[in-house]
Amino acid sequence: MTLFRQIYSLLFGLFLVVVMSLAYVQFTETQSFLSKQMESDLNNTSNSLGIMLVPDLEAGDIVGAETLINVIFEGGYYQQVKLTWLVDGKQQVWENDLKIDGVPQWFIDLGFFKTIKRESTITSGWIQLANLEITAHPGFGYHELWRSLTNAIIMISILFLIAIMLARFGLTWILKPLHDIAEHATDIAHRKFGPDMALPKTSELKSVVSAFNSMSHQLKQIFSSLDEEVSELRKKNLVDQVSALPNRQYMMGRLNSWLGEPNNGSLMMAKFDWLEDVHGKYGYQVRDETIRLLSEKMKEQLDEIAPSVIARIAAYEFAFLITSGEQEVCSKYLHTLIRTVNQEISKAGCKPNEQFYIGIAQRTDDMNVSQILAQTDNALQKAIADDKVFHWFESNEKQLYTREQWREHLSSAIKNKNFQFKWQPVYLTERDEIIQRELYCKLEIAGKEIHAGQFMPYVELLSLGSLLDRCLIETIADSGLLDRNHEPVAINLTFHSLSDKKFHEWLNHFLRNHRLAKRIVFDIPEAGVYSDPESCEALCHIIRDNGAHFGIDHFGRQFGSMAYLQTLRPSYVKLDQSFAFYDESEHSSELCRALVNVARGLDIQIIVTGIQEQPQLARFEPLKTNAYMGFIYPPEPVE
Repeated sequence: MTLFRQIYSLLFGLFLVVVMSLAYVQFTETQSFLSKQMESDLNNTSNSLGIMLVPDLEAGDIVGAETLINVIFEGGYYQQVKLTWLVDGKQQVWENDLKIDGVPQWFIDLGFFKTIKRESTITSGWIQLANLEITAHPGFGYHELWRSLTNAIIMISILFLIAIMLARFGLTWILKPLHDIAEHATDIAHRKFGPDMALPKTSELKSVVSAFNSMSHQLKQIFSSLDEEVSELRKKNLVDQVSALPNRQYMMGRLNSWLGEPNNGSLMMAKFDWLEDVHGKYGYQVRDETIRLLSEKMKEQLDEIAPSVIARIAAYEFAFLITSGEQEVCSKYLHTLIRTVNQEISKAGCKPNEQFYIGIAQRTDDMNVSQILAQTDNALQKAIADDKVFHWFESNEKQLYTREQWREHLSSAIKNKNFQFKWQPVYLTERDEIIQRELYCKLEIAGKEIHAGQFMPYVELLSLGSLLDRCLIETIADSGLLDRNHEPVAINLTFHSLSDKKFHEWLNHFLRNHRLAKRIVFDIPEAGVYSDPESCEALCHIIRDNGAHFGIDHFGRQFGSMAYLQTLRPSYVKLDQSFAFYDESEHSSELCRALVNVARGLDIQIIVTGIQEQPQLARFEPLKTNAYMGFIYPPEPVE
């Protein structure tokens, strides 16, 4: 029972005790007063009637005596009048039935008034003429007592209703600071650190509110310090200090995670020997400043062409990972890069198109890190040998379909729901138990199996992401997959779905009307949170309000604050695959531990991804992560 109800019940009980006590006292006093009043009235009537009957009794006028008694009997509350003549013993009786109008019979049957009688002897001097016996009628007492009781009940009821309303509003106002404290405590328990509470006027609660505000400040500072620790470790381990670009370690991790995801794109490696001339002419300080300015210009110009990662991997070597783009986009990216570098070469007093070389390799199916690095390095060495600015690695693999053919095939597959599924289990770290299954899809076109890595880049390129997500969600619901599978099914949402308002409306309607919405979880890419935080927050509210769950995918990949975790409140985060490939000697465990501590501090489950072997998993044991997934348990076909 809540404190409000306890106090409310106490006041209610006290009010009833007081009112019932007062009502009882009032009732008994009224009853006693009415009894005395009826007794006094009976005495007066007996004396008066006895005096008035003397002349008639002396004269033996029976009719006169009867007339007088009838007048008195009919004009008052009397139940019986009995007159006995002492001369001849004749007796006359006047009676009135015990019927009282306006008073319920059950109330009369309670017998609150005793029978009151008054006997007297009528005399004339020393001569006794007659005996007079009058019995009072209780009708007056019952009528007045009932009227008094009903009036009291009405008044008490009115006062009771007024007291209830006043007590409710009064207690609500008085206990509002306690209610605010309870809500604030709940927010702190859920790691939500909002603004400070205003100090209440109640002196006893001021210290409590001050303590909660202080606790909230301390916890907020702890989270901020963890967030700052992550930023510092990233700068220390993953960022080149001169160029402020990611270093080789970060690039290698991104290559591993990029090749493990359904994407296209290319890798470029550039060697800028002209920076050595700058060093020889002006010294290392000018060289470092030139590298810094060159890095800023490259990020500024190239980020507009395609999503990419630019890293400084050696003193005069840079790597450019285009994470999504066809050869046409990569070609535009290359020419923008050449133009930007030539501008900086000219500013440094060197000759354009000299002493810098670029090698490019396009990503193909089933390519690993060693293969794409070898192809890119071969292209770079070929450019250096031929003294050309760039060289493309020639691949024998041909493109499956043109863009328009992809549009036709994908639109048809979405319309007809022709996708087939695999899912990959996510296991708890401490025990052999599956907590969810991540869903993957594939297609069959002209008898050939097409996996997600081949068609997903075109889904994003052709803005079919929200249509695909809707198709997949409807398919697993229509196929009864959620009924057959007790573990939640995780669905990766595309970037297009995150910002598509129509998809938000559709998903809200779907989840609200589906009985197994709680078995669906959604993976939201961290890059989408940074690119469109408002849309992501709106989508997360829809998912949570309808009983489903969501998590953050590729957690820790982006360079930015982790403050979004407090706003979105995901159920889990999936560490980026790149952390599974970092070397222990490169101090990546510090960054992993910091990221895990940020999530654990907000009571968010941590899932490690990209686990291929048991030794990889063993490296995460000291971090106390919750679950893991990867090709240590490869995806299985969904029957």
